[in-house]
Amino acid sequence: MYKQFIEATGAEMSSDFIFRQLFDRESCTYTYLLADGGTKEAIVIDPVIEMVDRDIEQLEGLGLKLLYAINTHVHADHVTGSGMLKKKTGCKTAIAKVSTAEGDLKIGAGDEFTFGKYTLEVRATPGHTNGCLTYVLRDLGMVFTGDALLIRGCGRTDFQEGSAATLYKSVWDNILSLPDDTKLYPAHDYKGRTVTTVGEEKRFNPRLTKEVDEFVKIMDNLGLPYPKKIDVSLPANMVCGLYEVP
Repeated sequence: MYKQFIEATGAEMSSDFIFRQLFDRESCTYTYLLADGGTKEAIVIDPVIEMVDRDIEQLEGLGLKLLYAINTHVHADHVTGSGMLKKKTGCKTAIAKVSTAEGDLKIGAGDEFTFGKYTLEVRATPGHTNGCLTYVLRDLGMVFTGDALLIRGCGRTDFQEGSAATLYKSVWDNILSLPDDTKLYPAHDYKGRTVTTVGEEKRFNPRLTKEVDEFVKIMDNLGLPYPKKIDVSLPANMVCGLYEVP
């Protein structure tokens, strides 16, 4: 069963590392639960407010103590569940300092989160937004890229301080510079894909395999619609999801 789980997630797992990739159908958001099976200390990345009860059920079922609910950026397509998780579990919330959003921890490049014997490294990967962060779990070759790098794609750059040139540099300097077999887990996927690798994206990403000037032209001409939840999500996420929440 354990072997099947490893194959399904595509990750090289330590025997005491707990990993769950959870999905919200409405926003196509992935939420990641990481934990040390020995100490039972856990981190949740990019929770969704409507799915907080599911996340707590996972934590309680596995006997875990949630230390941190962290965000890869200020999302525009859903309200983060980090504030609600804080209310229900007592964990600390985290968001990029440069985003100017409120959270218990305002973090940036070089910061780290420790849970049990594992350490999650923070890398700044702006371009989709100013405050985009990528989280690197070096010991297990796992990276959580938020919207900066998606599977065969990347986050849009036409709003929220977006910059295509900045995103290109961020991804190549801080994500695609990692070893080719590093597993990449995005914040979203709209085609049911769950994981990719540095090597795959360096070869097959239809946008980021281009030179920077061509990449900028592609991003400037995507013609994407205005995010339908942005007017609700942004003010809520600037306070980690507790905006007008009872």
